[in-house]
Amino acid sequence: MGSEVSSRTFTRDDRQRYREKMQRSLDALATMLAEDTFSFPRRQMGLEIELNLVDDAMRPAMANSEVLEKIDDPSYTLELGQQNLEINVPPRELAGGEMLGLEEELRQSLDNADCKANDVGANLAMIGVLPTLRERHFDRRWLSEAPRYALLNDTIFQARGEEMVLHMEGPAMPGKGPEKLLSYAESILPEAACTSVQLHLQVEPTHFAAHWNAAQCLAGVQVAIAANSPFLLGKALWHETRIPLFQQATDTRPDELKNQGVRPRVWFGERWITSIFDLFEENVRYFPSLLPETDDEDPIETLEAGGAPRLSELRLHNGTIWRWNRPVYDVVDGVPHLRVENRVLPAGPTVLDTMANAAFFYGAQRALTSQERPLWTQMSFQAAEENLYAGARHGMNAQLYWPGIGWIPPDELVLRRLLPMAHEGLRDCGVSDEARERYLGVIEQRCLARRTGSSWQRETVALLEARGLSRDAALSGMLKRYMELMHAGEPVHTWHVG
Repeated sequence: MGSEVSSRTFTRDDRQRYREKMQRSLDALATMLAEDTFSFPRRQMGLEIELNLVDDAMRPAMANSEVLEKIDDPSYTLELGQQNLEINVPPRELAGGEMLGLEEELRQSLDNADCKANDVGANLAMIGVLPTLRERHFDRRWLSEAPRYALLNDTIFQARGEEMVLHMEGPAMPGKGPEKLLSYAESILPEAACTSVQLHLQVEPTHFAAHWNAAQCLAGVQVAIAANSPFLLGKALWHETRIPLFQQATDTRPDELKNQGVRPRVWFGERWITSIFDLFEENVRYFPSLLPETDDEDPIETLEAGGAPRLSELRLHNGTIWRWNRPVYDVVDGVPHLRVENRVLPAGPTVLDTMANAAFFYGAQRALTSQERPLWTQMSFQAAEENLYAGARHGMNAQLYWPGIGWIPPDELVLRRLLPMAHEGLRDCGVSDEARERYLGVIEQRCLARRTGSSWQRETVALLEARGLSRDAALSGMLKRYMELMHAGEPVHTWHVG
């Protein structure tokens, strides 16, 4: 959804023209896939991290425009809420020691950005859901100052026709019963509470389906071992509360449409695919446009003239359908390519944890695509989706289904099966032994310790409450300690409670 759009009211003619352009773009994409016109010089990875801004009292700092001006770096951009920023890391090869270099560059960039943010009384926080957000921070006036955000907010509410409902219940805190959240919002700003890491991998068109299917298989275990979002509006909810929150915060469906089986715009999907075309075709078939902005390109004519069509409408539409593993079509220097964008991971807790999560995903995904008998032919799509929600709700305490094993905790699944596969996959990608051992070693130790950002947050808040602090004070105290440890940079499995 990073494309700029005009700030105006769309007409019926706009929507009809947009639908026609998307269909023409689908035809162009089908031709390009058949003729294999895509670039794939080498396996490249990319990374985006969404960040929160907090003041010295650990409250949200609604200052992203001022902070962005201070940082003065094109890698940083605005995000939906005024307490959000995003850093976009330029793509690079996956092979060799590139990940080690990326870790150091990312650490330096974030440290520099944090120093600049301090100049306006703000601090950067890498965390899946900022625990000090309250309902007053979801007021529409806190949308970032870019026309697309206000327009997106208005079109989602116009489609829905009523206020958003946030309704969830999580596993009990130590010594307590489960906590429930029932809240209402009149803006899409609860979506801004969901800060994530997005992993990109450029793939060949003929291998896209295997990579996407493999990513879907891994989603549940990814979330379970990297959960970092246990609190929302003062309540202890899912270990990765981002997952249900994101779906509910952007839901254009009132209850009647849900009951009819209309698909949500935050979507796992409903089937294994055979081509990237399947996903773009589903987007056009199932989802009405939210931002029907058209350009003057005829994609078929551009293709026939030997050019690479922008497919602007298809890409803009794709950006308003938030799949947990999203297909990406892009054109760089006049050359088109395809990427899988993995969107299930929360931000944080540290740069090292982030790099470890990325290495595990890239390695395990590669290994799964190389198997003679693909894993997705041995399990139902619904089982993969259920794994996502089980991992998000329960974290390391989840029970996940895996073919050939049955039901298994995520830490045991990783240690027994997926970690050796991730090592193999990274070797196949040409990743250096030093990088492979550094990052997968973090995953191994995290699983042995059964410590995630979410479990550390929950245990720390429980301890502070046992010492007599209120929930709000405990959350602020926990976040302050969290940020100290985040800056120290040691991985979360080494963090002590107390």
